[in-house]
Amino acid sequence: MSLLQVRNLVKHYRAGGLFRADAHPVRAVEDVSFDVAKGETLALVGESGCGKSSVGRTILRLQEPTAGTATFEGSDLFTLDRVALRRMRRRMQIIFQDPYSSLNPRMTVGAAIAEGIEIHRLASGKDVGRRVGALLEEVGLDPGYAGRYPHEFSGGQRQRIGIARALAVQPSFIVCDEPVSALDVSVQAQVLNLLADLQRDRGLAYLFIAHDLAVVRQIARRVAVMYLGRIVEEGPTEDLLRRPRHPYTVALLSAVPEPDPARQRPRIVLKGDLPSPSRPPTGCPFHPRCFHPRRDQRCRVEVPLLRTVGATRAACHYAETTPSPEEAIAASG
Repeated sequence: MSLLQVRNLVKHYRAGGLFRADAHPVRAVEDVSFDVAKGETLALVGESGCGKSSVGRTILRLQEPTAGTATFEGSDLFTLDRVALRRMRRRMQIIFQDPYSSLNPRMTVGAAIAEGIEIHRLASGKDVGRRVGALLEEVGLDPGYAGRYPHEFSGGQRQRIGIARALAVQPSFIVCDEPVSALDVSVQAQVLNLLADLQRDRGLAYLFIAHDLAVVRQIARRVAVMYLGRIVEEGPTEDLLRRPRHPYTVALLSAVPEPDPARQRPRIVLKGDLPSPSRPPTGCPFHPRCFHPRRDQRCRVEVPLLRTVGATRAACHYAETTPSPEEAIAASG
């Protein structure tokens, strides 16, 4: 049984303002469905503005959904009242992208970590301090750092503090909202290894939001690729990276840097900008930028459904014949 089941999730933002009362809503998330099993990492990947962070925050009800359901440990998250949701939040936490702005500069890191412990009454008195020290040690920091403030730490250390704060209430599921994108490459590897160790030791499940497929390969068992609010391809990580079936996934993979100069892959540069989520294209959302040789009128009028093609599921009418980067560049001349 899945730990988390998301079905037909929709999140629209109202485009307000004095002169924009009739503006089209921003369609950040459109009909997104997926499962996350206990102890599993599902990566949600896509370029900026595709809606992946909105998915994570809506599941946690940091913002309210427009439609859809999210069932966590048998409870429908979107129907819980405030008291029940507060209890449930012990089991669901988030690690934010920016480790500095997510910490209160006026609170010591010990107080920030202890806050959740005290709110949920998991310990009291000296036991709180002992828990804080143990959490700092678990994430690779000196327990003596509890009395320091966020500005006294490096970016990588602050992200470790953010992880300790998320762990403080003993969750089973954590949304990792681009937790390494603001860090140096060498520090990224350390934080990813830490997350993997914590998952192994605590049985955690992650929804890992990222835009870097190289990072995703290191931590996720499954990947879901998002474009303009929709999942366009989903499957086991290695299968999806080895043989992508959606043209957008092919383009993303072509952009991943290759460290070996002798093995440089061809780069696909998509034409045009990401369409506005308030006025998405008709039919396939990717069709205005698509390079598939079989792109036709059907792509312009009919929204493709996710269907199994090979080892993955792809939302492309012609996924069986999606070209590789080499084939796409050769076809373009």
